[in-house]
Amino acid sequence: MPIVQLAAIAACALLAALAVFQAALIAGAPLGRFAWGGQHDVLPAKLRIGSATSIIIYVLIAYVALAKAGLVPPLVSEGFTDVTSWVLTGYFALGIVLNGISRSKPERLVMTPVVLILTALYLVLSLH
Repeated sequence: MPIVQLAAIAACALLAALAVFQAALIAGAPLGRFAWGGQHDVLPAKLRIGSATSIIIYVLIAYVALAKAGLVPPLVSEGFTDVTSWVLTGYFALGIVLNGISRSKPERLVMTPVVLILTALYLVLSLH
C-alpha cells in the first residue's frame, strides 16, 4: 500500500478516535481537562455544542485525507482538495502551538502529540 494511503488511513483512525473522545465529552464524561483549555471536567452546554461541531468537522477533514490519497472522489475538485490539504496541515501545525501552551497539563501532554502526528500525516498527504 502506498505511503499516502497509509497516511490517510492513519489520519482517519486518529480523527475517529478524537470523534469518540468528543462524543464522550458530549455525553458528560469527566474528560474536559483534555480539551477546550481544560477548565472543566464535565463540559458545559456551549462546549458540548462545540464538541458536536468538532465531530462534523473531523468527518470533513477525514474525507479530505481519503480524497487526497485517491480512496474517494474529491468533493469539489482535485485542486480544491490540494489547497484544503495544505490549509489543514497549517491548521494542525498551529494546533501544536496552541495545545502546547494550554493551561491544562493533561491537554498539553495528550493533545500536543496528537496534533503533531496529524500535522505529519497531512504533510505527507499534501506533498503527494
